[in-house]
Amino acid sequence: MLQPVNYAQLLFPDFSLILIGFLVCRFTALNRSVWGPIESVVYYLLFPVLLFHSIVRSPLDFGAASSLVFAGWALCLSGIAMAYVLPYLPWIGARIDRREHAAGAQVAFRFNTYIALALAERLLGAPGTVLIAVLIGVCVPLLNVAAVWPMARHAQRGLLGELIRNPLILATVAGLAANLAGFTMPQWLTPTASRIGAAALAMGLMSAGAGLQLGRMKDAPILSVGLLSIRHFWLPVVAWLLGRFMGLDDAQRTVLLIFSALPTASSCYVLAVRMGYDGAYAAGLVTLSTLLGMASLPFALGILRAL
Repeated sequence: MLQPVNYAQLLFPDFSLILIGFLVCRFTALNRSVWGPIESVVYYLLFPVLLFHSIVRSPLDFGAASSLVFAGWALCLSGIAMAYVLPYLPWIGARIDRREHAAGAQVAFRFNTYIALALAERLLGAPGTVLIAVLIGVCVPLLNVAAVWPMARHAQRGLLGELIRNPLILATVAGLAANLAGFTMPQWLTPTASRIGAAALAMGLMSAGAGLQLGRMKDAPILSVGLLSIRHFWLPVVAWLLGRFMGLDDAQRTVLLIFSALPTASSCYVLAVRMGYDGAYAAGLVTLSTLLGMASLPFALGILRAL
């Protein structure tokens, strides 16, 4: 039986850090000139360490969770496909700016790793942590490649060059390879990696707040609704269908539903900025996604799971 969870309390730290970044940037001497270098540190150092540590912290048993792995890949590919197809839909496509779509598409299918780990452990204990670690390990490389592709394509940059230079992709691939090779982080190094990961989350969310311009959301309402509805409604529905028809056990089905209903990754903003896009729109989507998580998680774990 699942333990009761206060989703507002779980997501409040993320939202509060976005708000702090917004207020500090606008009402103190720590203005945009300060946050640019901070975003570089987050992107090139802090987030790669967070991703690597998240993947290697628990051994990945693909054999025991093969059905969950395939369900996770199917869920990710569904989210990617739905996000990519938005500009080509009748009526909707003509009202979507392709550059904003390139930077924002990632919001529809990426997820907050920290909340994933915390929620799986809180609901299911150690077995939940192992299962969510499997999904993180197999899905993050795919999702990061899918996040980079539309931005590289729209900017007419070589995709392969962007991929091999992207620190988030390099860190996730390295983490997956290390995990499969049996690498475990030395005990004396784990606290340092954990603290760097915590700094990555805090500074990434504050950076998103510093770059936030909620007025930008009014410029692309159709795209915003499309991307956020994929992230917070359609992916949970797809996860429920996959869990039902792929024969997942109760724990695997619960983990897949958690995975499907999470707020988007805080690094969406930093990735958009570092690839030369205006991050204000991505920051707005990250903020709204954090708030919408308070609705999508109960929807997935309460309503859909009970069906």
